[in-house]
Amino acid sequence: MKTIQQSVQAVLDTAGVKINGKNPWDIQVKNDQFYSRVLAGGSLAIGESYVDGWWDCKELDQLIYLLLRANLDEYARHSKHVLINALKARFLNLQTKTRSKIVGRHHYDVGNKLYRLMLDKRMNYSCAYWKDSKNLDEAQERKLDMICKKLRLKPGEKVLDIGCGWGSFAKYAAEKYKVSVVGITISKEQAILARENCKGLDVEIRLQDYRDITEKFDKIVSIGMFEHVGYKNYRTFFEVVNRSLEDKGLFLLHTIGGNKSETHTEPWISKYIFPNSMIPSAKQITHAYEHLFILKDWHNFGTDYDKTLMVWHANFNKNWDKIKNDYDERFKRMWNFYLSGCAASFRSHKNQLWQIVFSKNHSEVEYERMH
Repeated sequence: MKTIQQSVQAVLDTAGVKINGKNPWDIQVKNDQFYSRVLAGGSLAIGESYVDGWWDCKELDQLIYLLLRANLDEYARHSKHVLINALKARFLNLQTKTRSKIVGRHHYDVGNKLYRLMLDKRMNYSCAYWKDSKNLDEAQERKLDMICKKLRLKPGEKVLDIGCGWGSFAKYAAEKYKVSVVGITISKEQAILARENCKGLDVEIRLQDYRDITEKFDKIVSIGMFEHVGYKNYRTFFEVVNRSLEDKGLFLLHTIGGNKSETHTEPWISKYIFPNSMIPSAKQITHAYEHLFILKDWHNFGTDYDKTLMVWHANFNKNWDKIKNDYDERFKRMWNFYLSGCAASFRSHKNQLWQIVFSKNHSEVEYERMH
C-alpha cells in the first residue's frame, strides 16, 4: 500500500518532478503535512502551503510550467474549493458594481511604490510586446504604440480608456498622438497616481465603473481589464462599448484569454491575487459581441506575457529590500508564487494574450492589420 508521500510522488512523476530531488524545478518539502494537505486541497493547498513555507523550489516558474504541461491542473480541479468557486460563479454575479471594487482594494491598492519598482517606467501592468525590443521599457512602449496605430488615432479625437491603470496608455496617446483621453479605474490608488502622471495633458482620470459611462467617444480601448468583467457581464460590457462608440469608431480589447470557456477562476488566484476575476474564452467573447460589432483583427502574442512576467519577477526580487518594511515574508512568497505561476501559464499555452479590434456592425471602416 502506498504512503501519502508515494501517492503524491506518483502524480508528480507524470510531470518529471521529484520530491527533494536535485533539479532546480524539484520540490523541497519542509513540512511532512504537505502531502495530506495537497491531496485534500488541490491547487489552493499547493499555493497556500508554499506561502506558509512548507515547501520550496529554486525555479518555481519552471516547476509550475511542468505541472501545467502535464495537465496536473486538471487533476487539481477535483478539490472542493474548485466546486465552491464554480457554484458561487453560477448563482452569484461576482462582478456587480459593488463587488467589482473588491479587486481594486485587494490588489491594485496594495501599494504604488511596489508597482513603480516592479513595472516599466510608464507603469504598464499588462503584457509587453517584445518584437524588436531590448528591454521592458522598449517592449511596453512598442505595445502602446501598436495599440495607437491599430486604433488609427488622429489628433483631436476623444478616446476612452476602460481600466486605465496608472495612466500609461492615456499619457502616451495624449503625448504622442495628441488625442483627448478619459481614463476610468476602480482603484483609488491608481486614480491618484494616474492624475499625477498625466498632469498637464488633455487627460481626465475618473474613479468610475464602466457601466456608468454615458458619453460618446471616437475610439475606445481596454487594456487588461476585461479579466475582471465576469462572464455574466460580458454582453453588458460590449453593449456599453457599443453605445459609447461613434459610428465610425474602433474599439481595441487587450485581454488574457483561455483555451476553453470557464465560469470561475483558479482558486488560489481568486482568493489571494485577483478576487472575482475570470479569463474569457474566444467563444465567450464572440458570443458577447454578436450583432454589436464586426471583428477586424485578432492578434495573439501570449508567449510575450511569459517574458513580461519574468522581468516583473526579477524586478520585484531585486527591489525587495526597498519595500520589505511595508510587507512581510509571506507577502513576498505569495507575490513570487503569483508571478511565477502566471508566467508558467503562458509558457505552457494554458493562457493566451489577445488584442482584438472591432468596428460597429453597421459601419464600413476599412482596416489593415498592423502585425
